[in-house]
Amino acid sequence: MTADQLAALCPRVQEIAREAGAYIRNERKAFDHTTIESKGRNNFVTHVDKNSEQMLVNALAPLLPGAGFITEEDDTRERSADYNWVIDPLDGTTNFIHGIPCYCVSIGLVSGNESVLGVIYEVNMDECFYAWKGGGAWLNGKKIRVAATKSLSESVVATGFPYDVGTHSHAYVQVLSELLKTVRGLRRIGAAAVDMAYVACGRFDAFYESGINAWDVAAGSILVQEAGGKVSDFKNGTDFIFGRQIICGPEEVTGELSLIMEKHFS
Repeated sequence: MTADQLAALCPRVQEIAREAGAYIRNERKAFDHTTIESKGRNNFVTHVDKNSEQMLVNALAPLLPGAGFITEEDDTRERSADYNWVIDPLDGTTNFIHGIPCYCVSIGLVSGNESVLGVIYEVNMDECFYAWKGGGAWLNGKKIRVAATKSLSESVVATGFPYDVGTHSHAYVQVLSELLKTVRGLRRIGAAAVDMAYVACGRFDAFYESGINAWDVAAGSILVQEAGGKVSDFKNGTDFIFGRQIICGPEEVTGELSLIMEKHFS
């Protein structure tokens, strides 16, 4: 797709994300904790996740006939060799369950291993972040840029904790220990897509996470790139959408972070 085609598509995707966000916001008012299902010790799903996902799929499908879907709650959906919508219908489910006001709808359009369009709607702040390849990154109609930070020591860094804590728990603790001695601040807000949106607009300087999924990062990666930042895997490579690890932020900061990750996650 050309930049003009993506630019024409993006406003409708924003509308769809906002519609799902309105549903989520309304459901939270009378949320019933008995509807919670567990996908693991610390990984949950609700009827709100499932209904939001179906709303998104139904609305997005006509926009790009032939495109596939990669979604968090239903891995049986058909994928395409060309374009796939990569969706997290409610990123930050645990926050949602506990009434912590930080969760979002995340929609990415991926061609191969590259994100070409992304929309992240932060439900409680009514903030819609969006970007398309070649079109810059935006927040509610205003252009955004990553922070101008040049070093890790000046950075506020966001992260998330992997669901599978047994796989790299020692390495994760080592990284946290090193960063606590290095950075200006560490934050863990519980919604990776929001973390990346905040990197794109300069609220956070950088973000990293291991064990992360495509639906967590597909939209955020194009946001950060179009906002002038760099996105990589832990080895400073490009396998960050499906490679289950990601670093993003200003190039100088991500370079320092990747050296730390390589040391502990080798």
